[in-house]
Amino acid sequence: MATTDPIATVGAEARNPGDVVLRVTDLSVRFPTDEGLVKAVSDLSYEARLGRTLAIVGESGSGKSVSSMAVLGLHNPKKTQITGSITLDGTELVGAPQSTFQKIRSTKAAMVFQDPQSSLHPFHKVGTQIAEAYQAHHKVSRSIAQKRAVEMLDLVGIPNPQRRAQQYPHEFSGGMRQRAMIALGLVNNPKLLIADEPTTALDVTVQAQILDLVNDLQKEFGSAVILITHDLAVVAETADDILVMYAGRGVEKGYAKEVLAQPSHPYTYGLLQSLPSHSEDLEELKAIKGAPPSLLNLPSGCSFHPRCAFKDEVGEACWTTLPEWRPTPGLANRQLRCHLADPVATLQNDEGVR
Repeated sequence: MATTDPIATVGAEARNPGDVVLRVTDLSVRFPTDEGLVKAVSDLSYEARLGRTLAIVGESGSGKSVSSMAVLGLHNPKKTQITGSITLDGTELVGAPQSTFQKIRSTKAAMVFQDPQSSLHPFHKVGTQIAEAYQAHHKVSRSIAQKRAVEMLDLVGIPNPQRRAQQYPHEFSGGMRQRAMIALGLVNNPKLLIADEPTTALDVTVQAQILDLVNDLQKEFGSAVILITHDLAVVAETADDILVMYAGRGVEKGYAKEVLAQPSHPYTYGLLQSLPSHSEDLEELKAIKGAPPSLLNLPSGCSFHPRCAFKDEVGEACWTTLPEWRPTPGLANRQLRCHLADPVATLQNDEGVR
């Protein structure tokens, strides 16, 4: 065991903001079942860059979490079919052995789940769990690893970290447990942090604190962050880039603030229209009609066409031809999957009519 303190200064590794750390290309994830093949993710492509936050949004069942779990090799390889490419910091992960994932988890990429109560072991002290994660990738003594754990608890804003490190998860509040999970995820200074609905079970005040913490730590570490959420208000506050998913596919991507201000896909537009207004005029919420399709039997053509209010403006192509990624007419740095010839003008005209 090492006798000197090897704990590196947080963020000491040289990282160039904007560099691509994760590249996902044509990723498909399938789950064979007795009822048929579940097409959880289809032909998904995106990038995550150092120093930037990518928000992946969509309704439940859109494939957000499934795709991110594939990045860390968290699916059972015997029960999952994964094709395409996932390149993390230069390493191809599709088809990689579990030994590769064991090396990259925590050191290259880490995940913070929405329920820290089930993610932290109830029978082990919080500090011990963080220290063990550090020891798993560093040849250090237990005392040095424990010191690292205390430092991380202090870094994420937990008061009295020395004492808290000796406590069990049930002795922490919900917000404190989520902070401890973030400390656990960042203990080995990974280049990529995936936060899967990290504020779902927290009250509004604590949600804001956790999101501010993630933003601050991203600047400290220079890492890339993928934020999985269905909350567009969270996206507006924290994300640099956005990927909108529907029925396992990406349908729109671009700069977050620009997409939220001027959506170009009917599904993104519908999500924004369904948000309650803060104006004094009490209007009925404009929910998207219908429900997401079964991933066992996706609709032909564009999967969104059964719910799309604009399909009649396109016609047959909507239900016969799957749209490919293409630039959004008139908008730089924006791509979408839609057959509308001029989607921005079409959506703006609809908003004007309403």
